[in-house]
Amino acid sequence: MTLPGRRPDLGYLHPTMRIMREMVDVFVGMGFQVAEGPEVEWDYYNFEKLNIPRDHPARDMWSTFYVANAQRPGEMLLRTHTSPNQVRVMERLRPPVRFVVPGKCYRYEAIDASHEAMFYQLEGFAVDETITMADLKGVLTTFARQIFGQDSKVRFRCDYFPFVEPGVEVSIDCHVCRGSGCRLCKGTGWLEILGAGMIHPKVLEGVGYDPGKVSGFAFGMGLERVAMLKYGIDDIRLFYGNDVRFLHQIT
Repeated sequence: MTLPGRRPDLGYLHPTMRIMREMVDVFVGMGFQVAEGPEVEWDYYNFEKLNIPRDHPARDMWSTFYVANAQRPGEMLLRTHTSPNQVRVMERLRPPVRFVVPGKCYRYEAIDASHEAMFYQLEGFAVDETITMADLKGVLTTFARQIFGQDSKVRFRCDYFPFVEPGVEVSIDCHVCRGSGCRLCKGTGWLEILGAGMIHPKVLEGVGYDPGKVSGFAFGMGLERVAMLKYGIDDIRLFYGNDVRFLHQIT
């Protein structure tokens, strides 16, 4: 009776939720608002409104889970990215708009150390009369240095995404070798963290914006990818293996 009571175990935030809150806080600090949207989405928003028509080869980049719908067969799916909410927000609001959209996404992937069928993504976008690529670079450089350290170097390289033009791949210098080359960065000295670009004029036209008067940028990244780099996790399957020891390690 006189022994001290057993201290109950405290719960821990899942590393995905932890990195999500940290990332959202960074963007909120730069003036972005937060929006959410449906995980079961229409093909119209997931592909068509993002400049990816049915016969476009870019659809091969997204392996998709379709949902049975007797009234509209082949048109309902589990969203493959959070970008449909970019369209949904812009349909409701007039510029200026500045939002981030975190949430789950689903792809029919072969599961391995770097791929999962379900994962989290964070989409961000801003539209106004004077938005340029310089604004995009400033926002993403600030984000990278807030998450990975103020001495982080950030690299922008040309890349292709159907809903932006021009598109860029954003990388940070490897935190293990600091750019000299190692196994983690495959000898390049750089680690890719996200894709981004200036919103395609067709996407702006599709929501009723005039691309001659307004412009915008968009970016998207996998939360597990950022958490893996930040916390030194080498296998994405650990996030959803239901192993409490993994949560204790991250904490």
